[in-house]
Amino acid sequence: MKTDTNNADASYRVTADELRQFVERIERLDAEKKDIAEQQKEVMAEAKGRGYDTSVLRKIIALRKRDKDSIAEEEAVLEMYKEALGM
Repeated sequence: MKTDTNNADASYRVTADELRQFVERIERLDAEKKDIAEQQKEVMAEAKGRGYDTSVLRKIIALRKRDKDSIAEEEAVLEMYKEALGM
């Protein structure tokens, strides 16, 4: 019976060690993500300081992530709506 308890304890330790490793990896990634977000803020501040409109920069960045066909379709619908409203 002692062997079963030892095996269970060993299995628990391995699981706890593995769990700790996952948690620590996630914590490191969160720290890296925070660093990257801070760097992005610094770049935006630099762009703003040079006279660029940061809200437009954000829109450009979002557009560059999207599919060209999706953008074209959205722009066509936008133009149609604007025309319907006399804009």
